[in-house]
Amino acid sequence: MNRHLRFVLGDQLTRGVSSLADLDPARDIVLMVEVEAEARYVPHHKQKIAFLLAAMRHFAKALRAEGIRVDYVRLNEAGNTQSFTGELARAVARHAPASVIVTEPGEWRVREMMADWAETLPVPVHIREDDRFFCSHAEFAALGRARKTGRMEFFYREMRRRTGLLMRGDAPEGGQWNFDPENRRSLPRGLRVPSRRRFTPDALTREVIDLVAARFGGHFGDLEPFGWAVTRADALRALDHFIEDTLPGFGDYQDAMKAGEDFLFHSLISPYLNCGLLTAREVCARAEEAFRSGAAPINAVEGFIRQILGWREFVRGLYWAEMPGYAGSNHLGATGDLPAMYWTGDTPMRCMAECIGATRRHAYAHHIQRLMVTGNFALLAGVAPAQIEQWYLAVYADAFEWVELPNVHGMVMHADGGRLGSKPYAASGAYIDRMSDYCKGCAFDPKIKRGPGACPFNYLYWNFLIENETVLSANPRLAMPYRTLARMPAAQRTEIVADATAFLAGLP
Repeated sequence: MNRHLRFVLGDQLTRGVSSLADLDPARDIVLMVEVEAEARYVPHHKQKIAFLLAAMRHFAKALRAEGIRVDYVRLNEAGNTQSFTGELARAVARHAPASVIVTEPGEWRVREMMADWAETLPVPVHIREDDRFFCSHAEFAALGRARKTGRMEFFYREMRRRTGLLMRGDAPEGGQWNFDPENRRSLPRGLRVPSRRRFTPDALTREVIDLVAARFGGHFGDLEPFGWAVTRADALRALDHFIEDTLPGFGDYQDAMKAGEDFLFHSLISPYLNCGLLTAREVCARAEEAFRSGAAPINAVEGFIRQILGWREFVRGLYWAEMPGYAGSNHLGATGDLPAMYWTGDTPMRCMAECIGATRRHAYAHHIQRLMVTGNFALLAGVAPAQIEQWYLAVYADAFEWVELPNVHGMVMHADGGRLGSKPYAASGAYIDRMSDYCKGCAFDPKIKRGPGACPFNYLYWNFLIENETVLSANPRLAMPYRTLARMPAAQRTEIVADATAFLAGLP
């Protein structure tokens, strides 16, 4: 029998994934493995581990219900070698397949492992393209040669043209490509925030939660309450809930933050997209349908589709085009240690405490919390890129390196020198005060610029510009703050540096 072993990874939980496309249930075997090293190479949030293991076990259960033979290796099975390579070698020995078929992985380090399998295994290894994305590696490279990947906005417009999403002939719906200026409203007082649908763990998920509690109890984050969908059916219900209940308000308030409201109008579907329970095509199609039916406004739908068709596809293309060298760049020469508060949440800075608290509770924070609070602080404090990148990879349920690394390395830390974003996303306390209610009741005042009681973001912002003046002063998008800095008296600059130095030195 010409039997094939089809190896499915934990972020490939899509029935139509390329490794399963021509599966023959009468002869082929699907291999899935839970690997200790994958849960520990960074100290992943307990909910992230539980989410992925529960989703994997439910996916295997669904395949078996189709009559497909699944060889599933659990973490606590006797003899588990705790590595992808070791488990695959054991499975080849058990089943003696004619070949191994696998879809390319999402992370460079796993792709390097796969490259070795052809040399170490006694059967051919066929690595298939991951066709769940809109833009293939070859297409991204071709767009790069055509000078259409220099900035995300130009790439995004090309992807709109190619897919036809939110297009009216050759023109964008609404007469413009990007409605971002309409998507920066703070939450009005008294606005009702929709309650969010969460999912009660079934027996199989509860078994995984108990396993994670016993085996990874020392990892960051709360394990319960656990409310993530772990099946395709529930992920679709989560998508329905977003499209029907929160997408209409997503555009206006996607940059807003509010204490005690961890989800607001955000989709909460990125973990499902990134592990494969949902696909980018179906999600974008549902959002476009909501616009065309009049259920959601253009600024909300365009802003949401841009996050997937634009940013998600762009960072994936950038990651594979520029790795492994991309991860080693450090344009601003930042070398500081990640403050302990990122793990403990113990800080009098209310904005940081709120965002880290949401992360601890849910393995989730929305993009403005990540970029303009926890990310902004790391940038201004001069944290070494690799340290903050490890934190983001560890603590969020949707974090896989292909999407996390470019966003943090380029967008948050400007460590790539502007390849992803044309300027650092540095901001003072005024931005956080404008977009949130975090500053009310905080130990620090965003209106005080220096000295005792001043918001640390204020003097850290100017200190960041001072420290990086040689590198950044020629950036046209920073011309205004550098003109202000040039007019600043020397004594004021000295006071700013002293405040920032003292504050950072006092961090545990």
